[in-house]
Amino acid sequence: MPQRGPGPAPAPAPADAERAASVRAITEQLAGIRGPLLPVLHEVVATHGYVHDDDVPVVADVLNLSRADVLGVLSFYHDFRRTAPAAHRVSLCRAEACQARGAEATFAAASDRFGGSTAVEVGEVFCLGNCALGPSGTLDGALHGRLTPERLDALTEGWEA
Repeated sequence: MPQRGPGPAPAPAPADAERAASVRAITEQLAGIRGPLLPVLHEVVATHGYVHDDDVPVVADVLNLSRADVLGVLSFYHDFRRTAPAAHRVSLCRAEACQARGAEATFAAASDRFGGSTAVEVGEVFCLGNCALGPSGTLDGALHGRLTPERLDALTEGWEA
């Protein structure tokens, strides 16, 4: 049966050929496992820090998926970054125990201080399991308890705002 109309549009060439080759190698290495898409995306984030838009057609091609399938998974899970990470990350707990101990003021102070910064990313998490020492948060992955706006300022002194 003859195909009607044009076929799917070819993926545009990636801007970074070296990164595309790396993503292709990661995907090919994991393609044989059961349900490879999530492990592939996790490995791309672990290797490159985030999943670039140019990575999507490469992953889709190797796994024989549509770009929409890859984008659907990528956009559904918050663990997959779509942009390069900032130099520093502040993640503050917003769960009930920390909120009861003053987390709102600490989150507001962090948001005010770093809100316009491209060097520091402020985010929220919902429980770090450090409830007795709340409000809690992580600064570049290191857990800290009893955070106050003043303590947060001291711990992040020298970070570009």
